[in-house]
Amino acid sequence: MRLERPSMKWKSEHIAYMKDWDEEKINPSSFRLIEDLSYEDYLIELKEKEAGQDNRVPNSNYFLVDGNDRIIGTVTIRHSLNDYLRKVDGHIGAGIRPSERRKGYATFLLSEALKITDQLGINSVLVTCNEDNIGSAAVIIKNGGVEDESFTEPHGNVVRRFWIER
Repeated sequence: MRLERPSMKWKSEHIAYMKDWDEEKINPSSFRLIEDLSYEDYLIELKEKEAGQDNRVPNSNYFLVDGNDRIIGTVTIRHSLNDYLRKVDGHIGAGIRPSERRKGYATFLLSEALKITDQLGINSVLVTCNEDNIGSAAVIIKNGGVEDESFTEPHGNVVRRFWIER
């Protein structure tokens, strides 16, 4: 298992990964492919988003790839926090291919993402999940997460917030 940056090499596997989700909302959203956008243009847009355009903070995106070059999961690592990220999304957003869940991949993916936050000099890493996502909370705790005060979004969703000190 390893982290790989998105590139043309991953086009067909990324499309297969998207089909496995079978839903509009993919997590993290930076990996959602849009039908009318070529993969080349997707990569250009992703690079612009990573630079911190508009209301985004600089970030890095990776695929979690197995030994057969199959994308198992994705992760976005935000290099800093704005007000919204401090309340809702945190430094790390990750997702595991639905057909590969409950196999320990999320725990591994978060541990690999934390190695990157170390390289970025982020000593206090905020990781969040929705209140009803018991699996994600367990993954965060396994990686050293200590729960902080939750945040309730205007539409009522409760976000659990965890800090991981490095």
